[in-house]
Amino acid sequence: MIPRFNIATDTPELYKSLLALNAAIAKSGADTRLIHLIKIRVSQINGCAFCVNMHTNEALEDGVEQSVLNMLPVWREAKAFSPRERTALSWAETLTSLAGSGVSDEDFESAREEFTEQELAALTIAVGTMNLWNRVGVGANMTA
Repeated sequence: MIPRFNIATDTPELYKSLLALNAAIAKSGADTRLIHLIKIRVSQINGCAFCVNMHTNEALEDGVEQSVLNMLPVWREAKAFSPRERTALSWAETLTSLAGSGVSDEDFESAREEFTEQELAALTIAVGTMNLWNRVGVGANMTA
């Protein structure tokens, strides 16, 4: 695939803003392991090979087990994930697949049972930011 554009060089201020948002998420106190899992799962759903590859490598470097990453596409059936991780992954999938369904009160209440309002807000920003990065990656034809 031929790259279509490069946000770092074509829109450097917007690119810097996205990097700053990533840095803010990292400093928010959100669980790093959860953020890794969310980034990879959202990227899988959105079909962004570049982001799946990059975030899988980052997760491995931060100590997330390869066996856990292998099971991420089938996390609902796998025993490798804690209840908290399952809730975060469910929240991420719900927010990534909003078209026509929105977020039910049941989905929200389930998430609130595991996370404080501050944690849920940070996870929501992380999911939204990853969705934005995926749209850039897929739209720009970024390759892994």
